[in-house]
Amino acid sequence: MNLDRARLVTLFLLRVVAGLLFLQAGGMKLLDWFGGVPVEHGGHPAMMSQMWIGGVLEFYGGAAILLGVLTRPVAFILSGEMAVAYFQFHQPSGFWPIQNHGEPAVLLCFIFLFLAAHGGGCWSVDGLFGCRRQKGTESHPGA
Repeated sequence: MNLDRARLVTLFLLRVVAGLLFLQAGGMKLLDWFGGVPVEHGGHPAMMSQMWIGGVLEFYGGAAILLGVLTRPVAFILSGEMAVAYFQFHQPSGFWPIQNHGEPAVLLCFIFLFLAAHGGGCWSVDGLFGCRRQKGTESHPGA
């Protein structure tokens, strides 16, 4: 496997796994997947509550990231959501993520920030259009 192909595969896997994790988190909040949100954490969120809005962002944003649809703007929004989640819910319990159990929020924040800067790659819905266009211009250097 050459280096370019390895980059395509790893970007694809990073995008799909991050999107799937987020889709599941949103499904837990909105659709009570995997038993839903435990009662001690508020149970099923009320419509238009902060937790419900987070669930909507996670479910639909996770699906968009998983498929690679509008990857850059969606990933930017989700990165912001994770930053808010970290500082609102984790950081008050301690400065370091290892102390406040905020490692997943920090990691997802920076994964989404990377995807916002890099895009979904050639193996995404976005890439179906962008990569074909690039290949067309490579074959016609004057274009």
